[in-house]
Amino acid sequence: MERIGNASALGALIREERKRQGYTQVELAGLCGVGVTYLSHLEGGKETAEIGKALHVVAMLGVDLFAKRRG
Repeated sequence: MERIGNASALGALIREERKRQGYTQVELAGLCGVGVTYLSHLEGGKETAEIGKALHVVAMLGVDLFAKRRG
């Protein structure tokens, strides 16, 4: 399990999983119903990316995100 502590870490996880599954950004964007520019920004760690869309992309890749309280 990876710790996702910022937008850059989430973007890197998405990019890595997209590539592992063999999708181009164009293909994944089409499957998710988002624009290629949005997906590019998301993978690049843009902090203002819409969270709902980001969660949809993650779900389409078959990745589950979990939250855990620290301490």
